[in-house]
Amino acid sequence: MKTKKPHIIYENGVEYQLGSLSDNHIHYDFTKILVYLNVKGKLLFGESFKIYEEDMQIIYKLCCYFIQDEEACKKMNIDIHKGLLLTGPVGCGKTSLMKLLRYMIPHQKKYKIIPCRNTVFSFNHLGFKTIDDYGNDGFYCFDDLGIEPAGRHYGKDCNVMGEILLSRYDLFCHPELSRRVKTHCTTNLNAQELEERYGNRVRSRMRQLFNLIAFDKESIDKRI
Repeated sequence: MKTKKPHIIYENGVEYQLGSLSDNHIHYDFTKILVYLNVKGKLLFGESFKIYEEDMQIIYKLCCYFIQDEEACKKMNIDIHKGLLLTGPVGCGKTSLMKLLRYMIPHQKKYKIIPCRNTVFSFNHLGFKTIDDYGNDGFYCFDDLGIEPAGRHYGKDCNVMGEILLSRYDLFCHPELSRRVKTHCTTNLNAQELEERYGNRVRSRMRQLFNLIAFDKESIDKRI
């Protein structure tokens, strides 16, 4: 059964109402969103999935961003027109959240999750066509930024993700495309490590491309 209204989602024939619709505006209810995310998380990742109390603040920020609650986002210093850079230690749940949250907004275009190492493997095989393919106006979330290997094609070395981010930044700054081009990333690295990996030029542009949302560095490994 398909969703007829953007605030109502069906999973296995069960209706989950994430809020109310009034004058073509959705008034979301965070408590109801959490109920749906818990159900969908179990469907995607298994019965062991759960939402941790310690992650509530992060999840609230992400939900406000995805539902485009401009007023709430402004209070949290989040720009709804930028993408997300979700950082945190290994196993804290970054990738799972980015895979999950795109389902709560069925009326919006979904981003594709692209492992950064896959972009390098593609570059090694296809060359600079890969940078053209991902440095376009597609909607992507690049997963595990910073731990991908160096690219090499026919003897030419390339910092593949650095080049892709530069290309996407150029599109983001384009006056006719800026509102359409969003880039999301997840990473285990901090700001200094990202700068060491990609250089100051890329790091500077990342500040303009992304809202930084960070898990606590002491967050537990939920995969253990």
